[in-house]
Amino acid sequence: MKVLIDNWSTYWHGFLGTLALTGVSAALALAAGVLVAAFRVSPVRPLRAFGTGWVTVLRNTPLTLLFFVVVLGLPRFGVVLPFFTFAVLALGCYTSAFVCEAFRSGINTVPAGQGEAARSLGLTFGQTLGLVVLPQAYRAVVAPLGSVMIALAKNTAIAGSFSVVELLGTYRTVNELGYSVIWAFVWIAVGYLLLTLAISALFGVLERRAAVSR
Repeated sequence: MKVLIDNWSTYWHGFLGTLALTGVSAALALAAGVLVAAFRVSPVRPLRAFGTGWVTVLRNTPLTLLFFVVVLGLPRFGVVLPFFTFAVLALGCYTSAFVCEAFRSGINTVPAGQGEAARSLGLTFGQTLGLVVLPQAYRAVVAPLGSVMIALAKNTAIAGSFSVVELLGTYRTVNELGYSVIWAFVWIAVGYLLLTLAISALFGVLERRAAVSR
């Protein structure tokens, strides 16, 4: 406990950094993931091609490499942003590919007749997707999304190597002060465990609510 008590401020700021990274990146990943999922099931071929390319490239690119591309590549094109924003872009875009596939799988569980009935009533593709298909697909998507968000929370650890304040990076400060590295990592693990358990509990509640509404 001495390591935790003596370095409480360091751990707390690192935990808040990880929490902020997870929350903002999750919002970006959900927005981009749903949009790309819509592209992947769109009747417009260029949009389908874009969605397929987005998922294929990002799912098969190591996240660390994507960080290097964003942090070192974008400034070469005149895009200079805080490291936190760069980290959010890398994490959000990377995770959006997995969010997209989760939503696409959910969309595939909705009977094709639902979409056909909506189109026969004069609804556009966007209206059919937003008002008919996605609300039904949501029930099948909640559990996979929970796993994706838990993975996102753990992936934020990479941001510490790019000058972003987050939980894993606190071990350097604690180690420099002469404390046991083993105990430093123990309390870091506890922090990640609390965060992932909270995410799991949240999606568990959402999943139960979705099941009741069937």
